[in-house]
Amino acid sequence: MIMRLTALAIGLVLAGAPAAQAQETAATAPVAPAAAASPDWRTVPADNLMIIDTNRGRILVELAPEVAPLHVERMRLLTRRAFFDGITFHRVIDGFMAQTGDPLGNGEGQSPYPDIKAEFTFRRGPETPFTPVASPAGAMLGFLHSLPIQTQPTPLMATTGDGKVHGWGAYCPGVAGMARDDNPDSANSQFFLMRQPYPALDKRYTVWGTVVSGLDVVRAIKVGDGDNGAVTADPDRMTRVRIASDLPEAERPVVQVLDTASTAFRTLADGIRTERGADFSICDIVLPVQVSGAPAPAA
Repeated sequence: MIMRLTALAIGLVLAGAPAAQAQETAATAPVAPAAAASPDWRTVPADNLMIIDTNRGRILVELAPEVAPLHVERMRLLTRRAFFDGITFHRVIDGFMAQTGDPLGNGEGQSPYPDIKAEFTFRRGPETPFTPVASPAGAMLGFLHSLPIQTQPTPLMATTGDGKVHGWGAYCPGVAGMARDDNPDSANSQFFLMRQPYPALDKRYTVWGTVVSGLDVVRAIKVGDGDNGAVTADPDRMTRVRIASDLPEAERPVVQVLDTASTAFRTLADGIRTERGADFSICDIVLPVQVSGAPAPAA
């Protein structure tokens, strides 16, 4: 089965549709280092931290089981089977994304496990950890942990049978999505990491996590020179992929993300919204991160 993004998404990129500019200036302003116990910082649980070591450097992804439980479980399974070790980034488009997870390296491979049912949207209830940032007409923008999301307004919960509303991940830089073919339920092992924002993918491809550290590495991955971004010669590769909780504690990186429930985050978000005005996008907010603990192994 050919695992790919749809022809529409490919066409938009190759036709020269303008890619949104990275909005990192305000969001990456220096933040004073905080003590581990500071209420301004949230530590990513080790079971939700995926460590992707590549020949270009280390990428740390926070998994989002609240958004895509089936896909997160698949990523944990494949990682724990060392399935991703040595697999190349076979399709990379600048201004768009870097795709990997194909053991054949040509866009036609997959894992031996069954395809996964699509999780393009999820149900957000009062118990879902969500921090609203903006409320455009008929919607809310905010964060679920480190993942930027859009959702129906909270007041609609009172009108639904399950007391919840629809939400979905926003395809901002660093967001991790699942590749598929034309069948919505055909995701398997191939995935992609966004290099730039691309909202045309929202609600069409399952979001399962967010890069919390290493977006510079994602953007350094070799761009394709063939059709539809295919990397035809000397592609970059994942050297080792692990879930942090599976490593001895001494070998784990520790990732702290600015807590979206904190006053520091509210100050950051309000400042970016004021600066951007009517042009504000949830992708404008890049959460500050502190990484400590074990460094990446030598390449």
